[in-house]
Amino acid sequence: MRFFILSLLHRYLEGKPEYRDYNALPINSALNLVVQQYANRNGIRVGNSRYFFPSSQKISLGPGVEAWQGFYASVRPSHKQLMVNVNVCMTAFIEPGNLAQRLMDFNRHSRGAMPTLPPSMVKSIRVRTKHLGHTKKLLAIGSKSARNEFFNCEELGGKVSVEQYFERKHKIKLDHPTDLPVVNIGSAKRPNWVPAELCEITPGNAYRGKLSDKETAQMIRYACNPPRVNAEEIINKGFPALGLGGPAGTQTPIDGFGIGIDPNMTVVPGRELPPPRLSYRVGQARVANGSWNILDVKFHRGATISSWWVLVIRDGRGIIKGPNDQNFMGLVQGFASKLAKSGMNIPAGMPRLLSPPTIPPPQSDPQRIQALNNIREGLKAELAQRGKPSFILVLLENRDNYIYPGIKRIGDVELGIQTVHMQLEKALGDQRKQDQYFSNVALKVNTKLGGMNHLLEDNAMRWLRKKKTMMVGIDVTHPGPGSREGTPSIAAVVASVDDSFVQFPASLRIQETKKEMLDELQSMLIERLLVYEKNNRTLPARIFVYRDGVSEGQFDAVLQEELPQMLEAFKKLNTKERKTPYKPQLSVIICGKRHHARFYPTNSQYADRNGNTRPGTVVDKGITGVFDFDFYLQAHAGLQGSVKATHYTVVYDENDLTANDVQQGTHDVSYLYARATKAVSLIPAAYYADLACERGRCYLNDFLVDDKASTVAPSERGSQWSVRQAREEEAKRVFDAAKKSWGEGLHPDMRGSMFYI
Repeated sequence: MRFFILSLLHRYLEGKPEYRDYNALPINSALNLVVQQYANRNGIRVGNSRYFFPSSQKISLGPGVEAWQGFYASVRPSHKQLMVNVNVCMTAFIEPGNLAQRLMDFNRHSRGAMPTLPPSMVKSIRVRTKHLGHTKKLLAIGSKSARNEFFNCEELGGKVSVEQYFERKHKIKLDHPTDLPVVNIGSAKRPNWVPAELCEITPGNAYRGKLSDKETAQMIRYACNPPRVNAEEIINKGFPALGLGGPAGTQTPIDGFGIGIDPNMTVVPGRELPPPRLSYRVGQARVANGSWNILDVKFHRGATISSWWVLVIRDGRGIIKGPNDQNFMGLVQGFASKLAKSGMNIPAGMPRLLSPPTIPPPQSDPQRIQALNNIREGLKAELAQRGKPSFILVLLENRDNYIYPGIKRIGDVELGIQTVHMQLEKALGDQRKQDQYFSNVALKVNTKLGGMNHLLEDNAMRWLRKKKTMMVGIDVTHPGPGSREGTPSIAAVVASVDDSFVQFPASLRIQETKKEMLDELQSMLIERLLVYEKNNRTLPARIFVYRDGVSEGQFDAVLQEELPQMLEAFKKLNTKERKTPYKPQLSVIICGKRHHARFYPTNSQYADRNGNTRPGTVVDKGITGVFDFDFYLQAHAGLQGSVKATHYTVVYDENDLTANDVQQGTHDVSYLYARATKAVSLIPAAYYADLACERGRCYLNDFLVDDKASTVAPSERGSQWSVRQAREEEAKRVFDAAKKSWGEGLHPDMRGSMFYI
């Protein structure tokens, strides 16, 4: 048993300086146990603080998968008070019902093969058997029917089929003895084969796999409620479901602990920051609600295109008939015209047109190995004959899990050529939509080739230009559901190269799977500093690091593991040639997107047309940390649903930043995102690091899409090997294979560019 002294917590919440180092985490965890105990008993917990209830609203996402609405609840310390953060949340669950029916639903269009389910769905299912009423975890879907799966049963005289066993032992005659598989609800060593029709999927199985694009879109549509609706859901449904409140005058489950919770949403002060003025070479951009159009403007600095190619990837749909197709010719000419009108220098005449063989059906080349090899060899032949183009425009008839990442790997890693993709269905839309689509792609092309789409006017950049300053973004992405175990995480460091803060080349590395802190930050930061020095003939005097992707519980890890690497990188640049020691002023700001704080306007004068707070909203009081230098900034407009601000926390500061400097500055720079004509929710440096990580995933796509992952059963390794040891050995083999596949990473010709945009 552990006792807590509440008076110490009170002094900490009061902000008394001598309690700055007080560790509130243990007592906060204890309070969370109390506040969440009712939800733990009556709901289904997914993750740390999200609760879902069988009676909640549900919607089908696809065969066997449904979305449940639930609520997040967590105690948070704030200045002079403790608060309970409650928010609406969504997650996917396995739809309950008969397992045999689920197999038939999922395999309705298969021809002849024994029905099965995706591995990620199997891992998520628990079943209750009809014959004994036992609840078991589903281990695997078998490959044989009940009539063809045999085992030894002494009670029944030896070898019997599963069908015979259930008929003789349990007097059950199966409806699907030959057309459905048996399922294993035992272990790999001691399988327990049961007919699927005798298994009922229990309610409340959270889906642990990756949703398809269609399912994800359906989930987003379902979750995108207007702010008013979410606020009412929290008050009217969330509080009672979590046991935190109910009708006036009624007792709540936590009353017995002597804890009272005000059921009203707290009102916090905030302010709105004005948008910065934007600068183009020709024309003016008028910002309204965080966005603007570029119909009559030219890029601030248009890139020069020496030559370009068009690569058409056809899969037999016939959207384009061939190189002489009039729609195709119009598309290419229209895009060339858009590049020129935007201010880029583009050669006259048609680009080189490349059309490799039509991609065969998935069953003939499931991982597109042959198709990608044809594309690779075709490009190599063109390169040998003509030299490198400035970029290749890739036209896709269909989104494909292998073709897109495969071409990105060929261009970025193997050949060193910039590639830009278009979806033909979008590119061949009506005139208005096509023009907008071409404009968006032109933003990418100009940025990849070193151009500048737009700048901020001098007044908005003054805080950054007081001294030579480099802005850095850092992120790490991890293998998701469906990846091969042992697949590496990917780390990215991007950094500005001059005082325009537009171009952010990247350094990429792979590291141990699921490891958040960067292993090679020192060398990556040195790479970025040397590029800055090459462009400016001096190293930056100030460095602002925006670190994305870490939780509040990892702030100390950033200071203990990553900050020393940054400081060591500076020391490594203390060379005789530079004469003076290099010690820039460093600030580290953590960007938090995975939080549950939402802001609702107190009245319509502070709201946009969707009922959200307006772009430029900043909150730095009321719900921020007791001693933290933190704030919530919503630089962008909420296009759908309830808008979410980004939580910025300054964890290290040698620049003596004022609250206004970092808030206004972060807000203004959010208008510099290169591939959109709107302010973005996350400062571009951190956003770019995230994009660079995502591009790195393309280079390891074979490991992230687990179609050919191997599994190791203990019996295959000998009895002395445990399951855990076998999995660890397999994970190491996967990591070593991924490391070999990664090689030297990015092609040298791409390392000075924003290839990932």
